[in-house]
Amino acid sequence: MVKAILFDIDHTLLTEEPLMMLFLPQVYEKLAKKRGINKEEARNIFLNEIMERRDSYEWHDWNFFFDLFELDMKYEDILRGYPHKLHVYSDVPPVLEWLREEGYSLGVVTSGPEYQRLKLELTGLSKYFDVVVTREDAGTVKPDPKMFLLALEALGAEPSEAVMVGDSPWQDVYGAKNVGMTSVWIDRKGEHDIHLADFKIHTLYELRKVLEVVG
Repeated sequence: MVKAILFDIDHTLLTEEPLMMLFLPQVYEKLAKKRGINKEEARNIFLNEIMERRDSYEWHDWNFFFDLFELDMKYEDILRGYPHKLHVYSDVPPVLEWLREEGYSLGVVTSGPEYQRLKLELTGLSKYFDVVVTREDAGTVKPDPKMFLLALEALGAEPSEAVMVGDSPWQDVYGAKNVGMTSVWIDRKGEHDIHLADFKIHTLYELRKVLEVVG
């Protein structure tokens, strides 16, 4: 019987893409001025550095890259300055409300840093969750089992009693299955197809059917 449901944040509950479209041009401009190059060169340098570190511990933190390039920017300040640029998917609040009403324990497991909590607060989502585990809490990132086990321990649930919902086949799906959880892959854009996940959904509304099957 399912007692607890864990969620990823980015591209699962919300997207920061509108915010990225706002601050990345500022990043390129600052970097271009600092290095005496044009914005296109600055853009390529910055994005190439990000891609080379993909899925590393550092990759999940904008502040790491700001510091790496010695840019006078803090992501927390950007979040507080433009909270309306964080887009919560429309299916998220009603589904979380329903899950709470049904008595499920809810948690978040994110490979992002502490400012992930700030995202949840600014978007009004923090009230739904009993526990939030960030990379600082675990000293690692998904798919490391420690991330999931810390959350489940806080919720008083065994892996067999829990479901993980996330958009990453590697971090969320593989990570969850590796500890014995039921994995639900949310593919909001319908661009991929994998067979690793126990269930595949396109919106959170479909989670109700998953829970009816799992029990």
